[in-house]
Amino acid sequence: MMAALTVWSVSYAQNPLKSKDKAFFSTPEASRIGEQVLLWQRNTGGWPKNVDMAKPLSEEDREALLAAKSRRDDSTIDNDATTTQMRFLANLYAATRDKAFRDGFRRGLDYLLAGQYGNGGWPQFWPEARVKYRKHITFNDRAMENVMNLLLDISREEGALGTRGLITASKRKAAKKAFEKGLECILNCQIVVDGRPTVWCQQHDENTLEPAPARSFELASFCSTESAGLVELLMKVDKPSQRIKDAVNGAMAWFEAVKIPDMAVSREGGDVHLVHKPGAKPLWARFYDFEECRPFVCGRDGVMKRELSEIEYERRNGYKWYTNEISKLYGKYKAWSLKYEK
Repeated sequence: MMAALTVWSVSYAQNPLKSKDKAFFSTPEASRIGEQVLLWQRNTGGWPKNVDMAKPLSEEDREALLAAKSRRDDSTIDNDATTTQMRFLANLYAATRDKAFRDGFRRGLDYLLAGQYGNGGWPQFWPEARVKYRKHITFNDRAMENVMNLLLDISREEGALGTRGLITASKRKAAKKAFEKGLECILNCQIVVDGRPTVWCQQHDENTLEPAPARSFELASFCSTESAGLVELLMKVDKPSQRIKDAVNGAMAWFEAVKIPDMAVSREGGDVHLVHKPGAKPLWARFYDFEECRPFVCGRDGVMKRELSEIEYERRNGYKWYTNEISKLYGKYKAWSLKYEK
Protein backbone atom coordinates (compact mmCIF):
# COMPACT_ATOMS: atom_id res chain seq x y z
CA MET A 1 0.00 0.00 0.00
CA MET A 2 2.81 2.42 0.90
CA ALA A 3 4.50 1.79 -2.45
CA ALA A 4 1.30 2.62 -4.30
CA LEU A 5 0.90 5.84 -2.31
CA THR A 6 4.45 6.81 -3.19
CA VAL A 7 3.73 6.30 -6.89
CA TRP A 8 0.69 8.56 -6.79
CA SER A 9 2.52 11.24 -4.80
CA VAL A 10 5.18 11.32 -7.51
CA SER A 11 2.50 11.72 -10.17
CA TYR A 12 1.16 14.77 -8.29
CA ALA A 13 4.22 16.74 -9.35
CA GLN A 14 3.27 15.89 -12.93
CA ASN A 15 -0.40 16.88 -12.45
CA PRO A 16 -2.52 13.79 -11.73
CA LEU A 17 -5.32 15.21 -13.86
CA LYS A 18 -3.14 14.43 -16.87
CA SER A 19 -2.23 10.90 -15.80
CA LYS A 20 -2.21 8.27 -18.53
CA ASP A 21 -1.88 5.36 -16.09
CA LYS A 22 -5.13 3.38 -16.39
CA ALA A 23 -4.54 1.67 -13.06
CA PHE A 24 -4.54 5.01 -11.26
CA PHE A 25 -8.16 5.74 -12.19
CA SER A 26 -9.37 2.70 -10.24
CA THR A 27 -7.83 3.96 -6.99
CA PRO A 28 -9.65 5.77 -4.17
CA GLU A 29 -7.22 8.64 -4.62
CA ALA A 30 -8.31 9.19 -8.22
CA SER A 31 -11.95 9.21 -7.14
CA ARG A 32 -11.15 11.70 -4.37
CA ILE A 33 -9.58 14.02 -6.93
CA GLY A 34 -12.51 13.47 -9.26
CA GLU A 35 -14.97 14.55 -6.57
CA GLN A 36 -12.95 17.73 -6.11
CA VAL A 37 -12.87 18.32 -9.85
CA LEU A 38 -16.68 18.21 -9.78
CA LEU A 39 -16.69 20.74 -6.94
CA TRP A 40 -14.54 23.08 -9.02
CA GLN A 41 -16.88 22.79 -12.02
CA ARG A 42 -18.98 25.91 -12.44
CA ASN A 43 -22.70 25.82 -13.22
CA THR A 44 -21.72 26.90 -16.74
CA GLY A 45 -20.21 23.43 -17.20
CA GLY A 46 -16.67 24.79 -17.52
CA TRP A 47 -13.75 25.15 -15.12
CA PRO A 48 -11.41 27.98 -14.05
CA LYS A 49 -7.70 27.84 -14.86
CA ASN A 50 -4.41 27.68 -12.95
CA VAL A 51 -5.84 25.76 -10.00
CA ASP A 52 -4.45 22.67 -8.26
CA MET A 53 -7.64 20.63 -8.15
CA ALA A 54 -5.87 17.62 -6.63
CA LYS A 55 -4.87 19.45 -3.45
CA PRO A 56 -7.00 18.24 -0.51
CA LEU A 57 -9.75 20.68 0.40
CA SER A 58 -10.70 21.90 3.84
CA GLU A 59 -14.34 22.30 4.81
CA GLU A 60 -13.96 26.03 4.33
CA ASP A 61 -12.57 25.42 0.84
CA ARG A 62 -15.57 23.29 -0.03
CA GLU A 63 -18.01 25.92 1.18
CA ALA A 64 -16.21 28.59 -0.85
CA LEU A 65 -16.31 26.41 -3.98
CA LEU A 66 -20.02 25.75 -3.59
CA ALA A 67 -20.61 29.50 -3.22
CA ALA A 68 -18.55 30.18 -6.38
CA LYS A 69 -20.38 27.69 -8.59
CA SER A 70 -22.61 30.40 -10.03
CA ARG A 71 -19.65 32.43 -11.34
CA ARG A 72 -19.91 33.07 -15.08
CA ASP A 73 -16.69 34.94 -15.78
CA ASP A 74 -13.95 32.40 -15.02
CA SER A 75 -14.93 29.34 -17.07
CA THR A 76 -12.26 28.96 -19.73
CA ILE A 77 -10.33 26.80 -22.18
CA ASP A 78 -7.13 28.76 -21.49
CA ASN A 79 -4.07 27.02 -20.02
CA ASP A 80 -5.55 23.55 -20.61
CA ALA A 81 -8.60 24.25 -18.46
CA THR A 82 -11.89 22.39 -19.02
CA THR A 83 -10.52 19.95 -21.62
CA THR A 84 -8.10 18.52 -19.01
CA GLN A 85 -10.87 18.06 -16.44
CA MET A 86 -13.13 16.46 -19.04
CA ARG A 87 -10.51 13.91 -20.06
CA PHE A 88 -9.86 13.11 -16.40
CA LEU A 89 -13.57 12.54 -15.73
CA ALA A 90 -13.87 10.36 -18.82
CA ASN A 91 -11.03 8.16 -17.57
CA LEU A 92 -12.63 7.99 -14.13
CA TYR A 93 -15.98 6.96 -15.57
CA ALA A 94 -14.31 4.28 -17.70
CA ALA A 95 -12.69 2.85 -14.56
CA THR A 96 -15.54 3.23 -12.07
CA ARG A 97 -18.80 3.68 -14.03
CA ASP A 98 -19.71 6.32 -11.44
CA LYS A 99 -22.48 8.39 -13.02
CA ALA A 100 -21.39 11.53 -11.18
CA PHE A 101 -18.19 11.57 -13.25
CA ARG A 102 -20.15 10.86 -16.43
CA ASP A 103 -22.56 13.71 -15.72
CA GLY A 104 -19.72 16.13 -15.02
CA PHE A 105 -18.15 15.20 -18.33
CA ARG A 106 -21.45 15.70 -20.14
CA ARG A 107 -21.91 19.15 -18.59
CA GLY A 108 -18.41 20.01 -19.82
CA LEU A 109 -19.24 18.87 -23.33
CA ASP A 110 -22.43 20.94 -23.32
CA TYR A 111 -20.33 23.92 -22.22
CA LEU A 112 -17.94 23.48 -25.16
CA LEU A 113 -20.70 23.00 -27.70
CA ALA A 114 -22.61 26.04 -26.44
CA GLY A 115 -19.52 28.25 -26.51
CA GLN A 116 -18.69 27.74 -30.18
CA TYR A 117 -19.26 30.79 -32.36
CA GLY A 118 -21.34 30.51 -35.51
CA ASN A 119 -18.11 30.86 -37.52
CA GLY A 120 -16.68 27.79 -35.77
CA GLY A 121 -14.26 29.45 -33.37
CA TRP A 122 -14.08 29.47 -29.57
CA PRO A 123 -13.33 32.40 -27.26
CA GLN A 124 -10.89 32.11 -24.40
CA PHE A 125 -13.56 32.72 -21.73
CA TRP A 126 -17.36 32.46 -21.81
CA PRO A 127 -20.21 32.99 -21.17
CA GLU A 128 -18.76 36.21 -19.70
CA ALA A 129 -15.32 37.72 -20.25
CA ARG A 130 -13.89 40.50 -18.09
CA VAL A 131 -11.63 41.91 -20.84
CA LYS A 132 -12.28 42.27 -24.56
CA TYR A 133 -9.49 40.09 -25.94
CA ARG A 134 -10.86 37.07 -24.09
CA LYS A 135 -13.76 37.11 -26.54
CA HIS A 136 -11.44 36.66 -29.51
CA ILE A 137 -11.05 33.29 -31.22
CA THR A 138 -8.11 32.01 -29.21
CA PHE A 139 -5.29 29.82 -30.49
CA ASN A 140 -2.93 31.11 -27.80
CA ASP A 141 -1.67 28.44 -25.39
CA ARG A 142 -3.38 25.82 -27.60
CA ALA A 143 -6.82 26.82 -26.28
CA MET A 144 -8.94 26.10 -29.36
CA GLU A 145 -6.54 23.36 -30.45
CA ASN A 146 -7.19 21.48 -27.18
CA VAL A 147 -10.95 21.71 -27.74
CA MET A 148 -10.59 20.48 -31.32
CA ASN A 149 -8.41 17.54 -30.30
CA LEU A 150 -10.93 16.55 -27.65
CA LEU A 151 -13.82 16.73 -30.12
CA LEU A 152 -11.84 14.73 -32.66
CA ASP A 153 -11.10 12.03 -30.07
CA ILE A 154 -14.77 11.98 -29.06
CA SER A 155 -15.89 11.53 -32.65
CA ARG A 156 -13.32 8.74 -33.14
CA GLU A 157 -14.18 7.14 -29.77
CA GLU A 158 -10.55 7.22 -28.72
CA GLY A 159 -9.63 5.56 -25.42
CA ALA A 160 -11.89 6.39 -22.49
CA LEU A 161 -13.87 8.74 -24.73
CA GLY A 162 -15.28 5.68 -26.43
CA THR A 163 -16.57 4.21 -23.17
CA ARG A 164 -20.10 2.93 -23.56
CA GLY A 165 -22.60 5.19 -21.82
CA LEU A 166 -20.27 8.20 -21.51
CA ILE A 167 -21.71 10.10 -24.46
CA THR A 168 -25.03 9.73 -26.24
CA ALA A 169 -25.04 9.10 -29.98
CA SER A 170 -26.58 12.52 -30.61
CA LYS A 171 -23.87 14.31 -28.60
CA ARG A 172 -21.13 12.38 -30.35
CA LYS A 173 -22.63 13.51 -33.65
CA ALA A 174 -22.78 17.09 -32.35
CA ALA A 175 -19.11 16.88 -31.35
CA LYS A 176 -18.18 15.75 -34.85
CA LYS A 177 -20.16 18.61 -36.39
CA ALA A 178 -18.52 21.11 -34.02
CA PHE A 179 -15.10 19.78 -35.02
CA GLU A 180 -15.89 20.25 -38.69
CA LYS A 181 -17.06 23.83 -38.07
CA GLY A 182 -13.91 24.48 -36.07
CA LEU A 183 -11.79 23.13 -38.91
CA GLU A 184 -13.43 25.57 -41.31
CA CYS A 185 -12.74 28.41 -38.89
CA ILE A 186 -9.06 27.50 -38.66
CA LEU A 187 -8.74 27.47 -42.42
CA ASN A 188 -10.58 30.78 -42.71
CA CYS A 189 -8.31 32.40 -40.11
CA GLN A 190 -5.07 31.35 -41.78
CA ILE A 191 -3.19 34.44 -42.92
CA VAL A 192 -2.79 34.60 -46.71
CA VAL A 193 0.06 36.63 -48.26
CA ASP A 194 0.25 37.12 -52.02
CA GLY A 195 -2.25 34.33 -52.49
CA ARG A 196 -0.30 31.85 -50.36
CA PRO A 197 -1.45 30.52 -46.97
CA THR A 198 1.08 31.11 -44.19
CA VAL A 199 0.36 30.74 -40.47
CA TRP A 200 -1.92 32.22 -37.79
CA CYS A 201 -2.00 34.89 -35.13
CA GLN A 202 -2.41 33.91 -31.46
CA GLN A 203 -5.95 35.22 -31.59
CA HIS A 204 -8.33 36.38 -34.29
CA ASP A 205 -11.25 38.79 -34.10
CA GLU A 206 -14.42 36.87 -33.33
CA ASN A 207 -16.36 38.75 -36.01
CA THR A 208 -13.95 39.58 -38.85
CA LEU A 209 -11.49 36.67 -38.28
CA GLU A 210 -8.64 39.17 -38.73
CA PRO A 211 -5.50 38.84 -36.56
CA ALA A 212 -6.04 40.66 -33.27
CA PRO A 213 -3.88 41.78 -30.33
CA ALA A 214 -4.38 40.54 -26.79
CA ARG A 215 -2.32 41.68 -23.80
CA SER A 216 -0.08 44.75 -24.23
CA PHE A 217 2.95 42.61 -25.15
CA GLU A 218 0.97 40.35 -27.52
CA LEU A 219 0.69 42.33 -30.73
CA ALA A 220 -1.13 41.03 -33.78
CA SER A 221 1.48 39.13 -35.78
CA PHE A 222 2.51 35.88 -37.41
CA CYS A 223 2.82 33.45 -34.48
CA SER A 224 4.98 30.34 -34.69
CA THR A 225 4.18 28.17 -31.64
CA GLU A 226 0.40 28.23 -31.87
CA SER A 227 0.60 27.77 -35.64
CA ALA A 228 2.68 24.63 -35.18
CA GLY A 229 -0.07 23.14 -33.02
CA LEU A 230 -2.69 23.97 -35.63
CA VAL A 231 -0.61 22.35 -38.38
CA GLU A 232 -0.27 19.21 -36.27
CA LEU A 233 -4.04 19.19 -35.79
CA LEU A 234 -4.68 19.59 -39.54
CA MET A 235 -2.38 16.65 -40.24
CA LYS A 236 -4.64 14.44 -38.10
CA VAL A 237 -7.59 14.89 -40.45
CA ASP A 238 -8.43 11.76 -42.44
CA LYS A 239 -8.60 12.17 -46.20
CA PRO A 240 -7.66 15.88 -46.10
CA SER A 241 -9.16 18.18 -48.70
CA GLN A 242 -6.94 20.10 -51.08
CA ARG A 243 -7.53 23.18 -48.96
CA ILE A 244 -6.19 21.41 -45.88
CA LYS A 245 -3.18 20.18 -47.87
CA ASP A 246 -2.50 23.71 -49.08
CA ALA A 247 -2.81 25.02 -45.51
CA VAL A 248 -0.29 22.51 -44.16
CA ASN A 249 2.15 22.95 -47.03
CA GLY A 250 1.90 26.72 -46.85
CA ALA A 251 2.56 26.81 -43.11
CA MET A 252 5.53 24.44 -43.36
CA ALA A 253 7.02 26.54 -46.16
CA TRP A 254 6.64 29.59 -43.92
CA PHE A 255 8.36 27.84 -41.00
CA GLU A 256 11.25 26.90 -43.24
CA ALA A 257 11.59 30.45 -44.56
CA VAL A 258 11.71 32.16 -41.14
CA LYS A 259 13.75 29.71 -39.03
CA ILE A 260 16.76 31.15 -37.23
CA PRO A 261 19.95 29.04 -37.63
CA ASP A 262 23.03 28.91 -35.41
CA MET A 263 21.41 30.67 -32.44
CA ALA A 264 20.40 29.43 -29.00
CA VAL A 265 18.60 30.71 -25.91
CA SER A 266 20.89 31.10 -22.89
CA ARG A 267 19.89 31.79 -19.29
CA GLU A 268 23.36 32.32 -17.88
CA GLY A 269 23.61 34.91 -15.16
CA GLY A 270 19.92 34.65 -14.29
CA ASP A 271 18.81 36.43 -17.45
CA VAL A 272 17.70 35.24 -20.86
CA HIS A 273 19.86 35.96 -23.91
CA LEU A 274 19.97 34.95 -27.55
CA VAL A 275 23.51 33.77 -28.32
CA HIS A 276 25.39 32.65 -31.41
CA LYS A 277 25.87 28.86 -31.42
CA PRO A 278 27.02 27.27 -34.69
CA GLY A 279 25.26 23.98 -35.40
CA ALA A 280 22.46 24.57 -32.90
CA LYS A 281 18.96 23.38 -33.70
CA PRO A 282 17.04 26.10 -35.54
CA LEU A 283 14.98 28.51 -33.50
CA TRP A 284 11.74 30.26 -34.28
CA ALA A 285 10.66 33.55 -32.72
CA ARG A 286 7.26 33.58 -31.11
CA PHE A 287 6.23 36.67 -33.10
CA TYR A 288 7.03 37.96 -36.60
CA ASP A 289 5.78 41.34 -37.80
CA PHE A 290 3.43 41.68 -40.76
CA GLU A 291 5.50 44.29 -42.62
CA GLU A 292 8.87 42.52 -42.94
CA CYS A 293 8.17 39.11 -41.37
CA ARG A 294 11.03 39.71 -38.93
CA PRO A 295 11.20 38.46 -35.32
CA PHE A 296 10.28 40.91 -32.58
CA VAL A 297 9.73 41.08 -28.84
CA CYS A 298 7.54 43.42 -26.83
CA GLY A 299 7.40 44.77 -23.30
CA ARG A 300 4.40 45.86 -21.32
CA ASP A 301 4.63 49.26 -22.98
CA GLY A 302 3.29 47.63 -26.17
CA VAL A 303 6.19 48.87 -28.31
CA MET A 304 7.73 46.43 -30.79
CA LYS A 305 11.47 45.84 -30.25
CA ARG A 306 13.98 43.69 -32.11
CA GLU A 307 16.28 42.68 -29.24
CA LEU A 308 15.52 41.00 -25.92
CA SER A 309 17.79 43.49 -24.17
CA GLU A 310 15.42 46.29 -25.20
CA ILE A 311 12.51 45.09 -23.07
CA GLU A 312 12.21 44.93 -19.30
CA TYR A 313 13.71 42.04 -17.29
CA GLU A 314 10.29 40.80 -16.17
CA ARG A 315 9.03 40.34 -19.75
CA ARG A 316 12.34 38.97 -21.04
CA ASN A 317 12.19 36.19 -18.49
CA GLY A 318 8.45 35.81 -18.04
CA TYR A 319 7.56 34.78 -21.58
CA LYS A 320 8.84 32.20 -24.06
CA TRP A 321 10.07 34.38 -26.93
CA TYR A 322 11.92 31.68 -28.90
CA THR A 323 11.40 27.95 -29.41
CA ASN A 324 13.01 25.00 -31.19
CA GLU A 325 9.96 22.78 -30.65
CA ILE A 326 8.80 23.36 -34.23
CA SER A 327 11.65 21.12 -35.39
CA LYS A 328 9.55 18.17 -34.18
CA LEU A 329 6.95 18.96 -36.83
CA TYR A 330 9.29 18.15 -39.69
CA GLY A 331 9.29 14.37 -39.19
CA LYS A 332 5.51 14.30 -38.88
CA TYR A 333 5.19 16.47 -41.96
CA LYS A 334 7.45 14.16 -43.96
CA ALA A 335 5.30 11.13 -43.05
CA TRP A 336 2.11 13.07 -43.80
CA SER A 337 3.46 14.21 -47.17
CA LEU A 338 4.38 10.66 -48.18
CA LYS A 339 0.84 9.56 -47.32
CA TYR A 340 -1.16 12.36 -48.92
CA GLU A 341 1.04 14.14 -51.44
CA LYS A 342 1.54 11.32 -53.90
